[in-house]
Amino acid sequence: MASTVTSGTGSRPGYGQLLRTRGAWTFLLPGFAARQPFAMLTISIVLLVQHTTGSYGAAGAAAAVTGVSMALFAPYSGRLADRHGQRAVLLPGVLVHTLSGLTFTALALGHAPLWALFVAAVPTGASVPQIGPMVRARWGVKLQDSPLLSTAAAFESVTDELTFVFGPLLATALCTAVTPAAGLVTEAGLTLIGGLLFAARKSTQPKVALAGHARVEHVSALGIPGVRVLIVTFLGIGSVFGGMQVSLAAFTESIGEPGLNGVLYGTFAAGNMLSGLVCGAVAWKVAPQRRLLVGYAALALTASALWTAHSVLLLAGVGLLVGMCIAPALITGYTLVEGLVPAGARTEAFTWLTGAVALGQAAAVTVAGQLEDRLWGGAGFLVPMAGTVLALGTLVALRSRLATRPRSRTVARGVGHRVPVAVD
Repeated sequence: MASTVTSGTGSRPGYGQLLRTRGAWTFLLPGFAARQPFAMLTISIVLLVQHTTGSYGAAGAAAAVTGVSMALFAPYSGRLADRHGQRAVLLPGVLVHTLSGLTFTALALGHAPLWALFVAAVPTGASVPQIGPMVRARWGVKLQDSPLLSTAAAFESVTDELTFVFGPLLATALCTAVTPAAGLVTEAGLTLIGGLLFAARKSTQPKVALAGHARVEHVSALGIPGVRVLIVTFLGIGSVFGGMQVSLAAFTESIGEPGLNGVLYGTFAAGNMLSGLVCGAVAWKVAPQRRLLVGYAALALTASALWTAHSVLLLAGVGLLVGMCIAPALITGYTLVEGLVPAGARTEAFTWLTGAVALGQAAAVTVAGQLEDRLWGGAGFLVPMAGTVLALGTLVALRSRLATRPRSRTVARGVGHRVPVAVD
């Protein structure tokens, strides 16, 4: 099957060409709405539980349970989507997530014991809709071997980061100006509406391969060595997100300006978004493996400077630089998956990476919350430094595992692009 996108000789794929792909807007717009709540979930839980318990440690632990639950269940959700279709997974998922989020909110407002919040956090995290990986899988159907695939990876990273510009700002504004529960209630409502709208776009979802149609071999994305290396890499990225969410909240409260939390986190996310735009517009001649090494080294270096910032302006500047280093690493990681993983395991691979970010974030909010409670203000910023440095060491040591697979033999299971992926 030919790609739906063609490039003129010598032309460089760009965002305009990507967005002219037939049928793209039918899943992009509802996909953007459906993924918006994901950026609100952790910060909404942190602000709500900190308000009701007075402890960042408890708030971080509750958010961590949600993140761990999502990380454990996300790959299974991706595997089910590959086998049974995205709609079959989304419809029950958004309903469970909405009910679980509202239950968690009621328990927190009722000053339920911490163990009860942990119990409610499990289904809340497990049912988070994996919209980003599903959108990326739909791009795979549309583009296949087109040179626009890397542009699509960059576009998706920018879209993710755009949600992380508005999501924390919206959640913080709701929690501080309306009521501490408003962020989580809004997140649940947006998940329900956005998820149902996205699920309704059946025409663009990857088709499920029929059992008798072709000989299909299922390949687990986790069994591919390069994917495991990328999982460790994305764990480090998650440590940046989680460490900054808790530490920025603690820092702005310590100076008596809690409303600045969303602004500072939005600055960090804006840097991520801007660098993602640039990264996707460049026609790279450097191999993606080398780009990942260089970009991740820059991320570890800038993240290591966070704990030295002791003013709002300095913290905003360093946070902007950290954000600018994250997008290239994310984009390159997702691009590498296209050459590492068979098409039939693509959604699963994307959800492993998304789950790795969530797991890294969960660990980071837990450790950063404890550090903020027990040590000095700003100690939580040590978590992004440690997470990225450890992940960089693993990446350097195992970089040979990222060699891409030959495309001569193709295997499929559960998606309807050629019978031959692939986050977040």
